[in-house]
Amino acid sequence: MDRRINAFQSLLDIIDKLRKECPWDKKQTLESLRYLTIEETYELSDAILEQNLEEIKKELGDIMLHLVFYAKIGQEKNAFDIADVLEGINEKLIRRHPHIFGNVIAQDEKTVKDNWEKIKLTEGRKSVLSGVPKSLPAMVKAYRMQEKASGVGFDWENTAQVWTKVEEEMQELKTELSNGAQKERVEDEFGDLLFALINYARFIGVNPDDALEHTNKKFIRRFTYLEEEAKKMNKPMHTMTLGEMEAIWQESKKTDR
Repeated sequence: MDRRINAFQSLLDIIDKLRKECPWDKKQTLESLRYLTIEETYELSDAILEQNLEEIKKELGDIMLHLVFYAKIGQEKNAFDIADVLEGINEKLIRRHPHIFGNVIAQDEKTVKDNWEKIKLTEGRKSVLSGVPKSLPAMVKAYRMQEKASGVGFDWENTAQVWTKVEEEMQELKTELSNGAQKERVEDEFGDLLFALINYARFIGVNPDDALEHTNKKFIRRFTYLEEEAKKMNKPMHTMTLGEMEAIWQESKKTDR
């Protein structure tokens, strides 16, 4: 038997046994597993950002466990089982890749993505944006909405136009600030600026969420360096001048090179 199939069958058997015999596993529901699955997904995300292949392997295993567990519960409810899940995704992949399994020609990535969104509309979706989960983090949601709108032709023609929009939104924010606008107006313009910047990131091939997370990690490294140096100097950070902290901050940048 194929090693992959054998390993997957073992997981199915283990879940069956745990569901019958383990006090904790027997009590789990779709709802009780939900927050744990979200946590595991973020742990996988961390491993990917850190490019830690060993951790990626482990986190994929944890997520696979959850997927099989959900399917087991679905089977118990006589709603679906793991075969239904796999058959469903297999059929969808074939249907949404007519350039591979049909006669459609798609020579670049954009055409593939555009076709994907158009096919979704033939599957009963009432709106192009209906496939974007409401609970997604705001930045990821904005990026996915822009991608989906682009898939049906609602998009800027070139990168220069998008940057012009960024500059326009930045100026509108500055104007509101200089006029002493209410918080709601400033928040509105700030949101428009972020949305435009996310769009620009998409046009230059940068995932804005990944970019911001890399910057977050960089800030953590440098700030941690600052804290450690302050300890070596026996100086509580709140007693240091901004100039002293800035000097150490500049030193910390060398550790990123």
